[in-house]
Amino acid sequence: MVPEGHTIHRLSRDLRSDFGTNPVKASSPQGRFHDGSVQINGRTLSKSEAWGKHLFLSFDDELILHVHLGLIGKFRPHSIDSLTTDTVRLRLEGKQAWHLTGPQKCALISIDEFVNVTNGLGPDPLRRGTRLSHFADNVALRQTPIAVSLLDQSVIAGIGNVYRAEFLFILGIHPERPSCELTDTEIRGLWEIAGTQLRQGVRLNRIVTVSREDSGSVPGRVNPDDALYVYKRESQPCRRCGTDIRITELAGRKCWWCDRCQPRSLSAR
Repeated sequence: MVPEGHTIHRLSRDLRSDFGTNPVKASSPQGRFHDGSVQINGRTLSKSEAWGKHLFLSFDDELILHVHLGLIGKFRPHSIDSLTTDTVRLRLEGKQAWHLTGPQKCALISIDEFVNVTNGLGPDPLRRGTRLSHFADNVALRQTPIAVSLLDQSVIAGIGNVYRAEFLFILGIHPERPSCELTDTEIRGLWEIAGTQLRQGVRLNRIVTVSREDSGSVPGRVNPDDALYVYKRESQPCRRCGTDIRITELAGRKCWWCDRCQPRSLSAR
């Protein structure tokens, strides 16, 4: 599963905190990023930012490292004296050693390439300057089911399969509703809940969407089995109404919902 936006924003923050203003030691134990690691080695991390599921690390305001973890990628901290294996594409050393393995993308890019990548992305609710109006315009232009649109990174950046199912449940929106038929209130609700939930995800370093009222506990203490409303809970009772959670496939991706809490027709509410 591709890490969702909160994971990349948390990673960006943690890398910034770890490296500070000290020179970074870089290497490529695997060898596939040897030339890039040589260029990074000894430079200072000047900027670390996330845009949706993309991570951009700037060194000395000159080099930009573009990382996308994809389905199997990991970028995790280890002790500075930890051993490496030939699966490590890139090792960055600060206070800790950060090992990048299995990324979909790991490349040094130019400013023009950075602009090209980010121009193709929709608004990220966690980035300053992003606007509801941009997201609303993107949604209004699409006739595809809203569950499909939410996974389109050109519509909104950073939402993945877990968040999209959970957001739609919380707001009572059926996943197959055409995007262009959503009301202004529903679109605003999606944008606002995306910002709220992604920020909470960054803080907790995991996804917890079930409210305190429904879980009986604060988000940080919720058991993992009780953290979500519908995702991967097919045939289990809805946490709110008791109806069995259903599952369908939209654009090749599984999606979960409650037929009672998320009726197809607005008049059924």
